Amino acid sequence: MTQIDKLRHYWHYFKMDTPLFLMLMGISIFGLTILYSASAESISLVYKQMLHFALAISMMLIIAQIPPYIFRRYSPYLMLLGIFLLLLVLLFGSSSGGAQRWLDMGFMRFQPSELMKVIVPIAIASILSEKTLPPQPVSIFTSLSAIIVIVLLIAKQPDLGTSLLIGASGIYVLILSGVRIQILRNNFLNLGVIGAGVIGSGYVAWNYLLIGYQKKRILTMIDPTLDPLGAGYHILQSKIAIGSGGLLGKGFEQGSQAQLNFLPEHSTDFIFAVIAEELGFIGVLLLLCFYGLIVWRCFVIAIESEDTFSKLLGASLTLIFFTYIFVNIGMVSGLLPVVGVPLPLISYGGSSLITLFASFGIIMSIRKHKAPSYLS
Repeated sequence: MTQIDKLRHYWHYFKMDTPLFLMLMGISIFGLTILYSASAESISLVYKQMLHFALAISMMLIIAQIPPYIFRRYSPYLMLLGIFLLLLVLLFGSSSGGAQRWLDMGFMRFQPSELMKVIVPIAIASILSEKTLPPQPVSIFTSLSAIIVIVLLIAKQPDLGTSLLIGASGIYVLILSGVRIQILRNNFLNLGVIGAGVIGSGYVAWNYLLIGYQKKRILTMIDPTLDPLGAGYHILQSKIAIGSGGLLGKGFEQGSQAQLNFLPEHSTDFIFAVIAEELGFIGVLLLLCFYGLIVWRCFVIAIESEDTFSKLLGASLTLIFFTYIFVNIGMVSGLLPVVGVPLPLISYGGSSLITLFASFGIIMSIRKHKAPSYLS
């Protein structure tokens, strides 16, 4: 017991939330196992992902030691830094696959839009928590202006999926702060005006903002058979993989769609289809339960925090995590357009993984740094 007490003593100084940490480690191990099955032809992906996990966990440990008021204090500088990096991408960024989203630093390529997934909620939560809630019109206008600028800069790369998700992260903070869209006093008329605005925005976006391949993705979502060997190929193969898994799945490394390379991007964006094919409905259900426990724990931490900034930030980061899960599964199932969103903690990739663990580090920081007197 002496050794266990010593371990607990040292663990206390890491400022980690033990239940959340254990759940993250559990799902990370599961993700590496699935990645091993999905990328059997290239085991090097698994080793690279293990390195990504090591970097991401280290980032989480570091960020968890930083009190939330530090994030709030430096949020304007973080926002300015993020906008500056996005401008650098548009001017000097490196291109790949027809998109200009990276900064080439020589020894590595860096995607600034990943940073904005964390910076935007921090900045908007800081703006809205300066005064009592619900926020005043000036705070709302400032927040919306910042969100629109970020969304437009990222959409220009072009990366519409990431821009909309980052925009949603800012909108979540606004909704959580108690903002209400009240244009007219009559609720039915107010709902009608809002609905007309949404329809009008959709019309403008379709005719003037969306480019060719983005429109094609939306049409493919509605009917993948319009281009079964082109734009619809991913969705059709994914649906075959999900449907063929049945209740218990075909077994580990036995999924024909992934193992025979019928399923594109089976180690990244479409790895959920591999899980459904090899582990079946039961495996998918267990994964969703694991995700649900993580979301529940994060919400508990946000609710129990003792200042408005921490509540807004913790809850919005949790909703973002849930949104990534929802969008990826919806995309792979053919319910949403293909937007290139990885399955959190499972898909291969370094930038998104580090960003996710940075978010969890902030949530753990909120949990372990109690009663901030500077906000009392």
